[in-house]
Amino acid sequence: MASLGTYLRLMRAGFILVREGVISSLPADELPAPAKFGHRVAGLLARRKARTAERTDRLARAVERLGPSWVKLGQFLATRPDVVGAEIADDLSGLQDRMATFPEALARAEIEASLGRPVNELYSRFDPPIAAASIAQVHPAEVTDGNGTRKVAVKVVRPGVRQRFRRDLEAFYLVSELQERFIPSSRRLRPVEITKTLEQTTRIEMDLRLEAAALSEMADNTRDDPGFRVPAVDWERTGRDVVTMEWIDGIKMSDVSGLKAAGHDLDQLADTLIQSFLRHTLRDGFFHADMHQGNLFVDPAGMIVAVDMGIVSRLGKKERRFLAEILYGFITRDYRRVADVHFEAGYVPARHDPASFAQAIRAIGEPIHGQPAETISMARLLTLLFEVTELFDMETRPELVMLQKTMVVVEGVSRTLNPRFNMWKAAEPVVGDWIRDNLGPKRIAVDIREGAIAAFKLAEQLPDLAARTERFSQEVGEMAENGLRFDPATSEAIGKAEARHTRSGRVALWIIAAAAVWMALAFHPIW
Repeated sequence: MASLGTYLRLMRAGFILVREGVISSLPADELPAPAKFGHRVAGLLARRKARTAERTDRLARAVERLGPSWVKLGQFLATRPDVVGAEIADDLSGLQDRMATFPEALARAEIEASLGRPVNELYSRFDPPIAAASIAQVHPAEVTDGNGTRKVAVKVVRPGVRQRFRRDLEAFYLVSELQERFIPSSRRLRPVEITKTLEQTTRIEMDLRLEAAALSEMADNTRDDPGFRVPAVDWERTGRDVVTMEWIDGIKMSDVSGLKAAGHDLDQLADTLIQSFLRHTLRDGFFHADMHQGNLFVDPAGMIVAVDMGIVSRLGKKERRFLAEILYGFITRDYRRVADVHFEAGYVPARHDPASFAQAIRAIGEPIHGQPAETISMARLLTLLFEVTELFDMETRPELVMLQKTMVVVEGVSRTLNPRFNMWKAAEPVVGDWIRDNLGPKRIAVDIREGAIAAFKLAEQLPDLAARTERFSQEVGEMAENGLRFDPATSEAIGKAEARHTRSGRVALWIIAAAAVWMALAFHPIW
């Protein structure tokens, strides 16, 4: 049962969303009549300036008032167009994670508490912050040791952010639980699971040791890759609340004119960026999931340097084969194979007809073959594919949606560097090599080897499995003979708890809605 404080925080959030015009800016075409009426009332209660603002501006203003946790929620939902829709996801992707800096004295205290040493011992120079986001801020600094003096970037967690996120997370869970209970059509999207994913990713992002580990893993994976690298981590000066890494003297990829002036080959940078991303995805199954222009630099040597790896994602072998096979199927116009891959992976329920699904896939693929290659977007192709799979009850696959969203961003960055960017030509060396190695004869040899290893491990576990099977058989026999029974007090308690939970959920919905409208009317009259 949610606490009173959770309901109050949720009421405040609803009030702010109404006043900033966010609710009234959402599409209302498919809402039932009562909800449409509430939508109109929300429009009347919105601030006068908010009524004329763009939806992105309304969202930005509301999130700014709601605080850091809501910034992370907005950014997370921007990666889930399957949940909020493509248009709203685009609006949310425009949210800027820029917050006011916190005092340098607090940053120093966080560093000393995390690393157990005075800042003056750790750094020969420590400067004021140059940028702050919802979770942390960055300070330029210098380190002097046996290798001389080098400039570093010090990222420090915002004081109190974990406690604030924990409180707001209770409200997020309450909304998702009520959504699943009262909106059956949303259950396919698994709102509670989405909230759990948000919780997990944000907790990971708040432990800067894990970001440092992601940087280290990416550095190992890309050690021999052409044109791409990540900053080196200073592990001696890294802890839960602080990470120290190499300072990058480079030009942001958002500064296209600066890149041109520095003499960089923009067409080559575009190709290198997409090839690097595909290598990370297909070869390593581990990719930077926040590769927007602000997190990408080009150093003086022309190397792309990716920073801020608080958000990463992984793909298993099955997901990587799935991705490669559907791309290969579209290239060769083998739509039945694309359909079969979905069924073999278990993504589309077996009750559907593969031939009908292949027909839907053809509706996506055929228009592509009549277009020039440079106009075809691989990211758009995946977006259309996920829209079609929704018609066939494909459940949300968070890792694939994250892949699709990141590909949209990376491909967009490449096209800003080269407006005539040919995604397929640039991707062929990486995708083609991977397909030849993993979908051809080599795949059979690898599968045989892995199957033999799995069989050997299973053989080692046979004695334990036999013992467990015998115990389970005995327990089932006892249940069949004696039955599974609850005493009267337990049965009565379960019934009362379920009834109370149902009533409390319904009451909560009305309390939240009524309170938000009452607060708007009481403190901000329409006239």
